[in-house]
Amino acid sequence: MRISDLRLLDIVNIKDGRRLGPIKDLDLDLEKGIVKGMVVPGPARGSWGLFGGGKPEDFIIPWERVKKIGVDVILVDAQDLPEYHPENDDRR
Repeated sequence: MRISDLRLLDIVNIKDGRRLGPIKDLDLDLEKGIVKGMVVPGPARGSWGLFGGGKPEDFIIPWERVKKIGVDVILVDAQDLPEYHPENDDRR
């Protein structure tokens, strides 16, 4: 599987079944040649302000939290994710 293939997959938290979205980036350790984690978009925190006050922050899911990579989804155990409020999520 290629990185470009991974970016097409949705990430789902097995804790609550929440769809976290696609991978935005990978956190790599180039010296060791390993993937340290996946960068995913954080949940929206309110309406978009004049200077992007409601812009979600990205967060990293450590690679050891990846439980399964399937043909169309990546299952992760992200038990300590920020709280999600669907009414504030502009990604729908």
